[in-house]
Amino acid sequence: MSFWGPLKSIEAPPADAVHKLHRTLGWPHLVALGVGAIVGTGILTLTGVGAALAGPGVILSFLIAGAVCAAAALAYAELAAMIPQSGSAYTYSYVAVGETIAWIVGWSLILEYSVVCSTVAVGWSGYFTGFMDGIGWTIPKALAGGPDAGGLVNLPAVGIIAVVAGLLLVGTRESATLNAALVALKIAALAMFVAVTLPHFDAANFHPFMPFGFFQSLGPDGAKHGVMAAASIIFFAFYGFDAVSTAAEEAKNPGRDMTIGIVGSMLACVVIYMGVAACAIGAVPVASFANSAEPLALVLRTVGSATTAKIFGAVAVVALPTVILAFLFGQTRIFFVMARDRLLPERLGRVHPRSGVPVAVTIGTAIIVAIIAAFLPLAEIAALANAGTLCAFVAVGASMLILRRREPNRERAFRTPLAPLVGAVAILGCLYLFWNLPFGTQVRFFAWNGLGLIVYFAYARRRSVAVA
Repeated sequence: MSFWGPLKSIEAPPADAVHKLHRTLGWPHLVALGVGAIVGTGILTLTGVGAALAGPGVILSFLIAGAVCAAAALAYAELAAMIPQSGSAYTYSYVAVGETIAWIVGWSLILEYSVVCSTVAVGWSGYFTGFMDGIGWTIPKALAGGPDAGGLVNLPAVGIIAVVAGLLLVGTRESATLNAALVALKIAALAMFVAVTLPHFDAANFHPFMPFGFFQSLGPDGAKHGVMAAASIIFFAFYGFDAVSTAAEEAKNPGRDMTIGIVGSMLACVVIYMGVAACAIGAVPVASFANSAEPLALVLRTVGSATTAKIFGAVAVVALPTVILAFLFGQTRIFFVMARDRLLPERLGRVHPRSGVPVAVTIGTAIIVAIIAAFLPLAEIAALANAGTLCAFVAVGASMLILRRREPNRERAFRTPLAPLVGAVAILGCLYLFWNLPFGTQVRFFAWNGLGLIVYFAYARRRSVAVA
């Protein structure tokens, strides 16, 4: 027992048939899951947004955001290899700090994953609608967007969520194998972008390198500019590796596979992002694609590769669902573990004996995410995903340092190098990025967690496994 409530055992829970997940994933599946989650709408859209805020210095913004996320990834890797349980930051906080903080982190992760899945589904719907228009099959506006977009319901977004949920219900290994193939296609498209733009590289496009400076400053439009301002936005493009840590009970060899999956996917994506951003800036002046909704496709058209731009857009339609799959997978595993701990209704944690999938929670999560994508305005709530993720990353950095002190002799299949420094970078870096989020986002985040604490004290606390 701690000040923040009962602590969870560091050992894996009893492997009863009703709540036992199947160990079917190797490290290649986990790397693909991480890359699939990270490489998505962020690199396809935020390159332009970041360039508008930082100019060519957006490359540094990618590096800084990646460094903060890399510190968090190292902390995740140590804890995922050490604690053989699903649940990600929720479980690590439960083990290290206590049930109340774990609930706050889990509640924040529910917000993060739900909003990300819905946001990406709506983004995918835009690509899909444009693709269908291109081949002469126009989707009526009333069915291609929610009320905030002038429609009635975003049917393509609902459809892609249903497809992804169906894949997850078939089985974890089967959906992970398909995900790996789609991730390979997505990486091939980015490699094609580099190959096409590299011959047009002009170093003059990098001058001035930081036209708005390094630290944040208000620009003439009243918005925050600078390398750090862009980093706080670009952060959205990097997280997703935390979804890998939710698969700890489904990894064949957690001590090895989780480390490779988390760290490997994070390092691969930092290299991919910086390489793609450098090629985009080198090929055309930043002003040409800053604030574009499709910056990479615009760059391809600008250098005279309209056909390649069409291929790139088609690949986005096919491959973007890997982001939805990774986050929907993570969301269901968070719900599953919280239900097994009886902080949520226990029946949600029951696993199908053949597929090894928590069926009820997968279907329920898909319905909630589909409703958000179909009807609700996402522009104002999308930034809440950043807030929820930053909360989880701070908790993981702190949990690693706490367990290093409390359990110094515990076997660790992976030990984070320079743990005090890495933990401090993860905690302070994420707090700084949280501080730089829009004020409205911060207010909504605390309001969401205020609601969560009401649910916890009114329902969950007296029903948890710790009480039973």
